[in-house]
Amino acid sequence: MIYFNNVSKVYKDAVALDDVTVAITAGEFVSIVGHSGAGKTTLTKMILADENPSDGTVFFESTNVHKLKSKELTKLRRRIGVVFQDFKLLPNKTAYENIAFAMEAVGKSDEEIASDVPHVLELVDLSHRMHHFPTELSGGEQQRLAIARAIINQPELIIADEPTGNLDPINTHEIVQILKKINDLGATVILATHNRGVIDAIGKRVITMENGKIIRDSKHHT
Repeated sequence: MIYFNNVSKVYKDAVALDDVTVAITAGEFVSIVGHSGAGKTTLTKMILADENPSDGTVFFESTNVHKLKSKELTKLRRRIGVVFQDFKLLPNKTAYENIAFAMEAVGKSDEEIASDVPHVLELVDLSHRMHHFPTELSGGEQQRLAIARAIINQPELIIADEPTGNLDPINTHEIVQILKKINDLGATVILATHNRGVIDAIGKRVITMENGKIIRDSKHHT
């Protein structure tokens, strides 16, 4: 589904990615682990074409993502749901409206919104918080809402960049369980984190990065 072919990214005097070749197949749950600055975020941004490689090619299925015109890129990005560390919720919209807004943005009908939003809120266990604003939600609830928003348009791929970075262990565990559930429902999940405990709890493939290189790729993490 995603293939990095000898991808490097060099900023003025820093190497963010150093000749990375890696394949991620549809339906996988892959954790990318490494210290801050190891190249995890650059790697995930490449998939969205938010960053261009200095060298090498990034494919989404058989498409070179950095060759896409803006309209095609928009289409591609709709197939990907992104979850950030800092939630990026709309503060003046309720939980329900935050998700509805993401559906309106891709032209979904009012009927679809009315049927899908409660369903996804239930999936992330926020049905009872539907009419609350982000400021009225805990950090864990805000992140669950951000995940709900990322998956509402049924993307094939979810990229979660340090989604538990600001959360305590209990909320972290809940977020991980939700990501696993999404993966079980068929989406590919890429989780970038520096939290080893999170990865041990998942028990799936782990790619370890250091100084822009992949130093370990364990397919069957036990």
